[in-house]
Amino acid sequence: MQLKKTICTLGAVSLCASCGVPQAGENTVKIVSSLPMTGSSLGQTQSIVNSIKQALEETKYTVCDGKLTIQHEAYDDATAAAGKWDAAQVAANANKAVADSSVVAVIGTFNSGAAKIAIPILNPANLVMVSPANTYPGLTKPGKGEAGEPEKYYPNGKRNYARVVPADDLQGRAAANWAKSLGVKKVYILDDQELYGKGIADVFEATAKKLGIQVLGREGIDPKASDYKALMNKIKALNPDMIYFGGITQNNAGQLIKDMRNVGMTADRVKFMGPDGIFEQALIDAAGKDAEGVYATFGGIPGKKLTGAGKTWYESYKAKYNVEPEAYAAYGYEAAKVVIEAIGKVCKNDRAAIRDAVMNTKNFQGILGTWSFDANGDTTLTTLSGNVVKDGKYQFVTLLKAE
Repeated sequence: MQLKKTICTLGAVSLCASCGVPQAGENTVKIVSSLPMTGSSLGQTQSIVNSIKQALEETKYTVCDGKLTIQHEAYDDATAAAGKWDAAQVAANANKAVADSSVVAVIGTFNSGAAKIAIPILNPANLVMVSPANTYPGLTKPGKGEAGEPEKYYPNGKRNYARVVPADDLQGRAAANWAKSLGVKKVYILDDQELYGKGIADVFEATAKKLGIQVLGREGIDPKASDYKALMNKIKALNPDMIYFGGITQNNAGQLIKDMRNVGMTADRVKFMGPDGIFEQALIDAAGKDAEGVYATFGGIPGKKLTGAGKTWYESYKAKYNVEPEAYAAYGYEAAKVVIEAIGKVCKNDRAAIRDAVMNTKNFQGILGTWSFDANGDTTLTTLSGNVVKDGKYQFVTLLKAE
């Protein structure tokens, strides 16, 4: 499959001629990001790329007292035809990274289903990947996903994947707890049938039942359906307090909300809640006025609510890019800083050593606080947040707990 044109952000010592792959010298290494840069995810992913660039600019694209230069190249793992991440493109990007000997780390993917494809391609090459956004538990946690997970993603037996965002086993539980605190007694659950969406809906459903919330029904939607009026009329007849949707904006979440409201399930009568897959401006754009009152959980804290070093980063980002950072911008920055620090410890092009340095990250003092990667590659951070659409924007409501 022919690779799409890549977006390049390089240090001053290298130029991006026609955005082709730059030729790196022996004192140059490369970080690549693999994210959906085509389609409505672009708002989120451009924020991540901006943050990676911001982190590199702070080091002047060098480490080891200027002896080693770091370049960044942004791969697009989406296609115009799909309007979101594409499995063949994800695989092509991973193979491209493996084949480029200057690449020592990958920042990505954005979607958990994409990570499922990329990790086992990168793993035999000892190429580390750090995700700012993947939340499906089965990528890292034994007993939290499907049969054979997560071991089947690591054919060489060594973990090469980590993430700086808490996983869905926390977020799904937190969402159910939040729903109960909002007075929800009856819920209908939908998912988009993707790895991420189905997984978080499973956790939400199990927790809701434990909390005494009645689950009226559960089904997967056709993400390409033109409308969901029949489905919404069926759900309306069951008189739910909430519809919970496990999925992403790009799988027709906006149309779901429109049809829910159009059949009479107004925001004051029936709540709509989803995970961080809909916690983006793209959801509000897709649902229009019907997005008002939509609830979304997020596996972290929105940028404007960060304190200390996080607040400093937030103000710097806004000043530099003159725009509010989307939810995962801070996590893109944190992922980049972890990778840069690991490269700075190794000080040479050694994929295995850089992988080990990343995976052994302990007591990292970043913009999200002080945290570590555990033995599975998961962050020790557990803070989550609840947000609601008000006046056409997501607004922070509360911190959430997964207990």
